[in-house]
Amino acid sequence: MSNPTSEALVTLGRWYVRSAPGTVGKGLLAGRYLNPRLKDEPRRRITATAVGASFAVDTQDLIQRYLYLFGVWEPRMTQWLRNRLGPGDTFVDVGANIGYFSVLASQLVGPQGRVVAIEASRDFTDQLELNARINSCGNIRVVQTAVSDKRQTLTFILASSANMGANSIVPWDGPVESRFDIEAYPLPDVLNADEIAKARVIKVDVEGAEGSVVRGMAPLLERLRPDAEITVEVTPDRMAQLGDSVEELLATMREHGFHVYRLANEYAAASYPTALHGPAAVPVRWRRPVTDESDLIFSRVDAETLP
Repeated sequence: MSNPTSEALVTLGRWYVRSAPGTVGKGLLAGRYLNPRLKDEPRRRITATAVGASFAVDTQDLIQRYLYLFGVWEPRMTQWLRNRLGPGDTFVDVGANIGYFSVLASQLVGPQGRVVAIEASRDFTDQLELNARINSCGNIRVVQTAVSDKRQTLTFILASSANMGANSIVPWDGPVESRFDIEAYPLPDVLNADEIAKARVIKVDVEGAEGSVVRGMAPLLERLRPDAEITVEVTPDRMAQLGDSVEELLATMREHGFHVYRLANEYAAASYPTALHGPAAVPVRWRRPVTDESDLIFSRVDAETLP
């Protein structure tokens, strides 16, 4: 049974981290106390967020916990998408999870715009559809499928429900909480012609499978609008376990006229208060090898920083 005093302290601490001005003590409070407590003593709520949308969350899961605690997930990517998407645009979310970025994009592109939220997990798809209903997002098309470079059946493995976003096809030798098989298709087979032609941003977050997703995406790159941009979270170690490399992915994008930028990102709870209150991060032209988990942005804009 939860301690009422402890619960009250968590509620007060969450208010301070979310609402009090400045950043004094917030990183320490969030990282050392609130984040582990909300994981070990999970709350299930519908929570309002800083992007003007509400989400059904279970704080046992990392992404949902951060939405409850901070009101945002990946603040720098959130800000970048806010600067990119406008009314009438199309946003494609490959690996949509519970729909945070899809719902954000739905608001940004408006009734005349479209969002395609692609997610392999049935649990996530159900929650995504719930979050779309909570926020009256009538412009989201939810597709439950996996994305790859060819039609094939893939097995997804979840090691721990403490981070359900780590659901992945990367082999795992340790204990497994769940696994499921699902049919995968190349992205051009999932999208219709209008969605391809109007896509302003395609976001790919697939926990190590980004090599095959980008290979399968290659045939549609020439069909995109001139200002289309693609963001891919690359995980070199996981890619290598699937026989892929970041170098091949970069070469594919460069062959189709895209330049590589890197957007700074951190996942530690202690880093969030500074990220939320500091200056907006700017994607920087990236010419060095990519050796760590990184948010890469591919654009036809040729500059040192992405405006």
